[in-house]
Amino acid sequence: MVADSHAVQDYQDRDHDEGGQPGRAGRLRQRRPPGPAAPPGAAQDPATLVHARGLTKRFGDFTAVDGIDFDLIRGEAFGFLGPNGAGKSSTMRMIGCVSPPSAGTLRVLGLDPVEHGPAIRARLGVVPQEDTLDIELTVAENLLIYGRYFGLRRDVIRERAAGLLGFFQLADRAADRVESLSGGMKRRLTIARSLINEPEILLLDEPTTGLDPQARHALWDRLFRLKQAGVTLILTTHYMDEAEQLCDRLVVLDAGRVAAAGSPRELITRYCPPEVVELRFSLDEHEQAGQRVTGLAGEQDRGRAVPGDQAGVDRVEVLPDRVLLYTSDGPAALAAVRGAGLLPLTTLARRATMEDVFLQLTGRSLVD
Repeated sequence: MVADSHAVQDYQDRDHDEGGQPGRAGRLRQRRPPGPAAPPGAAQDPATLVHARGLTKRFGDFTAVDGIDFDLIRGEAFGFLGPNGAGKSSTMRMIGCVSPPSAGTLRVLGLDPVEHGPAIRARLGVVPQEDTLDIELTVAENLLIYGRYFGLRRDVIRERAAGLLGFFQLADRAADRVESLSGGMKRRLTIARSLINEPEILLLDEPTTGLDPQARHALWDRLFRLKQAGVTLILTTHYMDEAEQLCDRLVVLDAGRVAAAGSPRELITRYCPPEVVELRFSLDEHEQAGQRVTGLAGEQDRGRAVPGDQAGVDRVEVLPDRVLLYTSDGPAALAAVRGAGLLPLTTLARRATMEDVFLQLTGRSLVD
């Protein structure tokens, strides 16, 4: 834990030493050449790092991103949540200045990505969906070569690499070739590499896709520590638990449009009752049982009595593999189900999640 704490401090912004002179991070930033001046009409608030209004991306007749609005504030973790094909990666490519917008306004760090793409990219860290590490080089060599792309001196790269490898728990693998690393280690190395230029914004496109649960949680821990150290994050994900764990604010995308925006807790409170009861029936009973359970919410809506007195069922969703009851009182809802003569094979009571929000907004689950 002491080593982790030092690693986080090494990465944090240290502008001055004890004598009042610029510290290591401050000196490194002083050597960075200034970027172009912000053009007229750029976002005036220095805390707003990304500003988008009516942002649109088309590929021929297909509209991948359809007029979305959002702002990224310095120091926050901001997420795009949605299923595959929702427009998340297309939006990230526009922010990363590798795909020009088809319409709308986009400012990144106060600059127009079309006019100032190279200057913006020099101030970003990018973690793509697929790892692009050179597997024939060592862990340390991957960082060295990537740092040279930004024109950093070798001694500067070595100093930063040592801190980053320690922070991402890869210091003992620095001399190993990348091909020998596990999937989780490669993902941590990819993120460490993206931080070698001390970016102002870190873009993470589906950062934990393909990782096992243990590796996902280990990576969440590192990203949470980065956020605590003041790093500004933008991430895309289709994992609702990842969005809840990491994001201060997020937008839910569906078919290229913003379906909802806010903090995870705000969205859950806005669109869902606090509790969800999951019921599973045998395949031959599922359809009929779903209809009967749906009737519980319908009867209450019409003010009629339901089995188990007040069931407290706000709505029912019948999915292909289970039935979901959204309620303010899980035990009462389950009692109503059993009072109606229904005997599910399994039951599960849980709190509402971002997947329930998405289901309410779009009528389908994130895995559809």
